[in-house]
Amino acid sequence: MTSIISHLNKVFDSRIRLGIMSVLSVNESVDFNTMKDLLEITDGNLASHLKALENIEYVRSKKRFIGRKPNTSYEITELGKNSFKEHLNALEKLIG
Repeated sequence: MTSIISHLNKVFDSRIRLGIMSVLSVNESVDFNTMKDLLEITDGNLASHLKALENIEYVRSKKRFIGRKPNTSYEITELGKNSFKEHLNALEKLIG
């Protein structure tokens, strides 16, 4: 018999990464500043967590210019969506 907590994804232990994935799972894409405002965290903190999620291919970034200003937006990948869903299912089982 496997432990219920063995199905929890260690990547989502951080409340910030949990927040990022929650925001991205219900939006097609979210730009950096909007994400920062929603989660009420600093630029550096958000950037480091987004980079970690990009490195494991749970999120991807799109860089573009709006007028003359650079804009980076993020979206969840299929791998990220599936991993996050499995994590949430494990949490529900743990609570239930």
